[in-house]
Amino acid sequence: MSSSSDIDKKTNDYIVNVDNIDRIDLEQGSIDDVKANDFDNGSIFNEDRHRLKTSLNQRHIQMLALVSVFGTGIFLSSGGILATAGPLGTLLAYSIVALIVGLNQMAMAEVASLMPVTSATVRHLELFIDPAWAFAYGWISVWSAIMPGEISAAAVIVSYWTDINQAVWISIIIALIIACNSYDVRIYGEIEFGFALIKMTLLIGLILVSIIITSGGGPSHETIGFRYWKDPGPFKEYLTTGNLGKFAGFWKVLSGVVYSYGGVQTVPSLAAEVKNPRRTVFTACKRVFYRVSIMMILTAFCLTLIVSPNDKAIANSTGNATSSPFVVAIKNANIKILPHIINAAVLTSAFSTGNMSVIHGSRTLFALAVKGQAPKIFLKTNKRGLPWVGTIFVAIFMPLAYMNVSKNAANVFNWFQSLTSANLLVGWIFISANCIHMDWAMKAQGYSRDQLPHKFKFGIQAAWVSGIASLILLLTGGFKNFVKGKFDMASFFGSYFIIPLTIGLYTFWKFYKKTRYYRSHEVELQPLFEDIKNNPEDPPTKLKGWKLLTLLWS
Repeated sequence: MSSSSDIDKKTNDYIVNVDNIDRIDLEQGSIDDVKANDFDNGSIFNEDRHRLKTSLNQRHIQMLALVSVFGTGIFLSSGGILATAGPLGTLLAYSIVALIVGLNQMAMAEVASLMPVTSATVRHLELFIDPAWAFAYGWISVWSAIMPGEISAAAVIVSYWTDINQAVWISIIIALIIACNSYDVRIYGEIEFGFALIKMTLLIGLILVSIIITSGGGPSHETIGFRYWKDPGPFKEYLTTGNLGKFAGFWKVLSGVVYSYGGVQTVPSLAAEVKNPRRTVFTACKRVFYRVSIMMILTAFCLTLIVSPNDKAIANSTGNATSSPFVVAIKNANIKILPHIINAAVLTSAFSTGNMSVIHGSRTLFALAVKGQAPKIFLKTNKRGLPWVGTIFVAIFMPLAYMNVSKNAANVFNWFQSLTSANLLVGWIFISANCIHMDWAMKAQGYSRDQLPHKFKFGIQAAWVSGIASLILLLTGGFKNFVKGKFDMASFFGSYFIIPLTIGLYTFWKFYKKTRYYRSHEVELQPLFEDIKNNPEDPPTKLKGWKLLTLLWS
């Protein structure tokens, strides 16, 4: 553990004092003149606290945490999952991935509470492991953010009502997303808060409607019960017959289920723009485990009750909203108006997740620029603390969504889905690695876990389990391509391109900057613990009267 004199020397040699930061010539100076791992609490937090504004409060972040994981995957691609894995296979897949996500958020919460910075995982890698891994994952995150899967999904949903070319709707959606992210992050927070309420209402409504339909409460008064669990059975065969085929079907859909949790990393990315970030982000991540996971599993379970895996409408997806399993089920029950309401609500979900991608990508570019791993221009913010250059950069790639305007729309959507799933898994692996390395460093330097601002009883175990599970899913996500006669280049690329890309980016930065892996005793923990003392957060306030209604997000 570094002594206070060592820290002072590093501060004098390398760190720009926050009082003088306005005098930095961003066009001439170089942020990466700060040597790797030469940190004090100023160098870690200065850029975030000086340039970004804490415009978001607990209400925004807690609600974002509740619904950010409910992307369009559960509404659109879940039909294909059910058709491939069967009812029990689908329920198991959603349950297992929910457990992985919940454990991973435990790991994220501990590290983010100690070091609440923008684009948390990237900056944590920079401090706890190796700047080269931070560079690699940072640019992978940007790449993931510019994949316009949710914009494509939104256009797919709109096609339910009109035959107008999807390019028109893609253009409108792009314009709206840019407008939401062009002025103040608080505007984004308020819009997302509204969308979150719609999404939660939709999920609760779908669960209730599913119970009514399966109990015979629909217009046809036909009781379904567990009919589809008996015929065609709890599992469906995939690639081969027998138990091996059933297991293959279950394993095949796991990567598709990962896509349903696409927004889970948005909240930590906003840590520097939140009031009382240590407590707020920790609580938000904690809520993912027991609130969001339960909602996702319940929704998946209800889906298995109301739609047959053999229904041609979901088995032969056409890439449009008519293949949404909930729409199919409600149509089969002869309920006329609900499909329109559901698709309208799902449209807001797609728009919301597209919004989150812009937030995640622009903040990641800011984090990379802080350490000279991206051009310094990405540090520019407007007077309200919005990193507008990063926002424009992400927006430039939104027209990739026009790839969805073709007869192969379903293939394009599936391709975006595979790429996103692989990127998410890499992120979860790095989140776990950060938590594990932080724990190793604390032990080596004599810090107790009780000194963390917030912690879980089994935080380290959660990091190990989620990290190993994510690695297994990443390596086996495209197993179909290794079966004789089943190789598909698009599928293989979507499943595995992320691996050589990550290694390539890591190797490039490793040799270019000659970075090194930090040993446990070299990790600079002292500035982080000093910052906890120097910047105490406001104590939580007790809720009374009508404010008790805010328990949903507080």
